[in-house]
Amino acid sequence: MAKSSIFASLHRNIFAGFVVSLIALPLALGLAVASGFPMVAGIVTAVVGGVLVSIFGGSYVTITGPGYGLVVVLLSAVAVLGEGDMQAGYLYALSAVIISGGLLLLFGFLRFGALSDFFPASAIQGMLSAIGVTLLLKQFYVMLGDMKTKGTVLELLGGVPELIKSLETAPSEQLYAVGIGVISLSIMFFYSKITNRVFRLIPAPMWVILLALGFDVYFSVVSGENPISKKLLISLPNDILTSVPTPDFSKWKEPVFWGIVLSVTLVSSIESLLSIKAVDKLDPEKRRSNINKDMRALGIATIVSGFLGGMNVGTVISRSSVNVNNQATNRSSNFFHAIFLLLFVIVFQRQLGKIPFTALAAILVYTGYKLTAPAIFVRMFRIGKEQLFIFLTTLIATLVTDLISGILIGLLATFAVHVVLNKAFWLFSRNLLKPNVLMYKESETQSYYVGVIHFCTFLNFYKLKAKLDMVPQTDKVVVDFSLCSFVDHTVQESLHNYEELFVRKGGVVEIIGLDVHETDSSHPFAVRTLRPMQKLRVFGSGKTRRQQQLEALAEQRGWSYKASPKTQKHLLRDHLGYQTTSVERVYNKLSSPNKEVSLFDIRYSEGVFIAKESVQTTLLRVQLTNPIPVFSFDREMLIEKLSHLAGFRDIDFPEHPDFSDDFYVRGNNPEKVRRFFTSDLISFFSAYGFYHIMCNGRELIVRQFLRPATPAEATAMIEFGLALKKKIKG
Repeated sequence: MAKSSIFASLHRNIFAGFVVSLIALPLALGLAVASGFPMVAGIVTAVVGGVLVSIFGGSYVTITGPGYGLVVVLLSAVAVLGEGDMQAGYLYALSAVIISGGLLLLFGFLRFGALSDFFPASAIQGMLSAIGVTLLLKQFYVMLGDMKTKGTVLELLGGVPELIKSLETAPSEQLYAVGIGVISLSIMFFYSKITNRVFRLIPAPMWVILLALGFDVYFSVVSGENPISKKLLISLPNDILTSVPTPDFSKWKEPVFWGIVLSVTLVSSIESLLSIKAVDKLDPEKRRSNINKDMRALGIATIVSGFLGGMNVGTVISRSSVNVNNQATNRSSNFFHAIFLLLFVIVFQRQLGKIPFTALAAILVYTGYKLTAPAIFVRMFRIGKEQLFIFLTTLIATLVTDLISGILIGLLATFAVHVVLNKAFWLFSRNLLKPNVLMYKESETQSYYVGVIHFCTFLNFYKLKAKLDMVPQTDKVVVDFSLCSFVDHTVQESLHNYEELFVRKGGVVEIIGLDVHETDSSHPFAVRTLRPMQKLRVFGSGKTRRQQQLEALAEQRGWSYKASPKTQKHLLRDHLGYQTTSVERVYNKLSSPNKEVSLFDIRYSEGVFIAKESVQTTLLRVQLTNPIPVFSFDREMLIEKLSHLAGFRDIDFPEHPDFSDDFYVRGNNPEKVRRFFTSDLISFFSAYGFYHIMCNGRELIVRQFLRPATPAEATAMIEFGLALKKKIKG
């Protein structure tokens, strides 16, 4: 980016950084406390992350700092490593943070950013929801003034009624704090419903801070003293800039230590990678982050943060989206957010000590709720019952065991579901390591074609992704799953992201070949499985987007549309070149009111035994009023030129030598074909030259590609067919 451009947008990035800092301040304090770290650790993490990632990072408008997902892991690390001694556990946890940063740095150099594609989306969502449940329950106790209660999720859940009942006998100094916590939670929940523009100038977390400070000011004036117990108020050390703890690496030989390191690294990397990808979709300048470079930057920042007493530095979606919404243009906004945070802590250190823990806990309770909201369960169910099963399995497994075990169980559950849906374990085992993606550029349209065979799931999506990443995002790419037996939810969601990315750059991603795949859901990201013809159900609400577009095309023209497959084995056999075909299914049929013109998808086979080949394509059928000569028409390619050497001759048109050179025409009666191909018709065919046409004398069969047509191509085929029928009739 040019220097003039940087300075021109400097004021925007300063303002965006300031707004983000208002949100980051209470979150940094709250996340640190919730993680078992000193409160200042959250500030250290945000400041170090903001400065270093803005310098070394590969993203553009992301904001870094302490993440939500690590709260549970770090709290467990402090408790387990310290064996009850929280201060000792904190120093041990710092060493785990530093080593985790080193692993992130290594992953970045090894270009492990692509590993995020190996995690199924539903399992990831289950892990995040498990973190949300744990965070919600633990911080709910803190919000109600209980700072010491520990236990499993089930124990905490079972203790909620007793916790609420205990408030009846709680001292007033606790009830005041609880009141602030409850009001703070209400602010977080109802902030989005407030339409007052002045009120919404201040983010919800900062309103919580202002509420707490306003409470302190009120009682300082009325009674001269804050009635809340000092043990429920946060405190920052006076030597905040000079007190640097010393990490303790003495437990590096213990297996439990490395288990914690792996958990911290896994959660930190997954949360960051997901956030980076999500923020890229929000970037107004349509840029793509260098994920591996960003991993290296996060690794460096985490190492420095750990040595200074901070937590893992991660990319956070909530603060990043606020950054984008406030018109940030580059990484400098992340830097300014860090500087403002540091200034706030230095200048308002005394005031921050008046904030009760209950207010910060309320913010985290709301965060936990957002990670595990009922809407997420509904969304999983709508995608498919199997996705809900994977989601719940991962969620429960994570709650019962730990994060590493939970995500591994989620991976196994996903694979098991895929095997059950396909009833073919060998489909995956036999084809997992085989090449399954072919890409080339179609000469007729200059579009990129990507064909996928066997299956496409989280296990091998990286192969498809590698091909898509090679295509310029300003071009058109067609992804064909016609020969793919199974496509999972993770792939569909990822392809949707590619569609959005290409559209923003001026390109197009078209998904074809899924229209005869079975699904139990109407959701566009639902799992799709190819079944034999006799097992296919009638298409209902589970139409693909392509089917919906074809249906809209038919409605626009006043045509009929039928998605359901039918068997018409002899449909093509009286056409030259199709005598050996056996039609397996005809589907997605669009028909004109008089039935003279129809467009349909078709799957047929040619040959027998080892020479048998399946073809899936889109054909246009044009019925003629009067008989015409039998002929076939195609662009003359290499195979046709070689056939000349073998003695095969096509029909030449001496008055049109260029047409004769460019096109291959055959027929039973060459003289009749020559008379039929008038100069006017030759000019017409020359203009639309890349269609393949078969005529049996009574009807025309038109094909463009040996693949299903995209909706745009289908529209063009219909226009061509109607124009050709009119030309022949004339």
